[in-house]
Amino acid sequence: MSSVYDCSLVELPRIGSPSGNLTPVNAQIQIPFDIARVYYLYDIPGGETRGGHAHRALHQLIVAASGSFDVLLDDGVNRRTMHLNRPYFGLYMPNMIWRELINFSSGGICLVLASQVFDEGDYFREYEAFRSIARGHR
Repeated sequence: MSSVYDCSLVELPRIGSPSGNLTPVNAQIQIPFDIARVYYLYDIPGGETRGGHAHRALHQLIVAASGSFDVLLDDGVNRRTMHLNRPYFGLYMPNMIWRELINFSSGGICLVLASQVFDEGDYFREYEAFRSIARGHR
C-alpha cells in the first residue's frame, strides 16, 4: 500500500541555452513507469480545486509547467502538502494516494504524465470509500 511518504519530488534535467530551456522526461529514466497518457490542466479559475480522487493502479508525475499550485496528498492515514512552482521538478505519485490540487496561481498550468490511459474503473471518486480500502490494507 502506498504512503504519502512514497510521493517524492523528482528533479528533471534542464538543458539551458540563451534561447530558452528544455526539460526532457524519459520513461523508466526520470520516472519509474512508462508514459501512456499526457494531459494538462489550465485556465483554472481562482479558488477552484482539481483532482479530488485516487487511483487504484495508475502512477503519475505532476509538474507545474507554468505558475504554481499545491498538491494535497492523503493515504487514508497521513496527509501531506507539496508546493509545485518549478517546471523542472515533478511530483511522483504512486497509486492509492488521494490528491487534491489547490491554490493555482494566475496562468498556472499542471502537466500530468500518467502510466495508463483513462479508465474510469481505476478511480476512487468518493473519499470515504478510498479511505476504507486504504486503511484496510495497512
